[in-house]
Amino acid sequence: MSLIFPTAGSARILSKPISDIEMHRDIGYLPEQPYFYDYLTAAELLDYFARIHDLTAADRKERVQKMLKKVGLETAGKIQLRKYSKGMLQRVGMAQAILHDPKLVILDEPMSGLDPVGRREVRDIILELKRDGKTVMFSTHILSDAEMLCDRVGVIVGGKLRGVGAPAQLVDMKTQGMEILFELAGQSTAPLLAKATRTGDCYRLQVPEQDLYGAIEQLRAAGAKILSVSQVRATLEEFFMNLVEADRAQAAAVEVSEK
Repeated sequence: MSLIFPTAGSARILSKPISDIEMHRDIGYLPEQPYFYDYLTAAELLDYFARIHDLTAADRKERVQKMLKKVGLETAGKIQLRKYSKGMLQRVGMAQAILHDPKLVILDEPMSGLDPVGRREVRDIILELKRDGKTVMFSTHILSDAEMLCDRVGVIVGGKLRGVGAPAQLVDMKTQGMEILFELAGQSTAPLLAKATRTGDCYRLQVPEQDLYGAIEQLRAAGAKILSVSQVRATLEEFFMNLVEADRAQAAAVEVSEK
């Protein structure tokens, strides 16, 4: 983005060096904490950015309305930004990032601080950009979002790149067991119930894959109603935490040896 400069190394975007100013025309960018003039309406803000891209008045009007519709703000385009929620402001930010139809969209923590509705809305926009053939690169601490959205991830721990690839390649995709979700009315002394976790009216029980059918029969005999059975697999979050714990253990070992 040419906002900070490297001390060493090189980078290329769209087969061009990052020093190529022309290449930046094909990039859309949304920082984590953008500042917008909050007395402008969403339509006025997008018109301002459209002027930067040398669009004619007619093209600006058409493009602004198209972007407002794309991010679901067509009915709120004439409302001042100071009256927007954080999720709505994030959608305006997404609209300005894609206003000029870039090939690459770079987003910094696009779902940070959003409520579940706002996160869902931003995720949907990212998926739509993906379907439109855009390359979307974003940073996030919400690893479940990265696992859900990304074809390729890079995991950074302690300032170092510790893993690159598809989420399924980074984590061990072997089945770690089976989870049974069930309901149980009344009391039961079935030994399996001692291993189950209760959430509201439901119980969750994890068993080895080879013990699945035996566990289901025991639960049925105890009067349980089986709601679902699913595989338990490793997640990107577990992969990340394993790296963090390994670093902590190494740091502790170094500290002991120095003493």
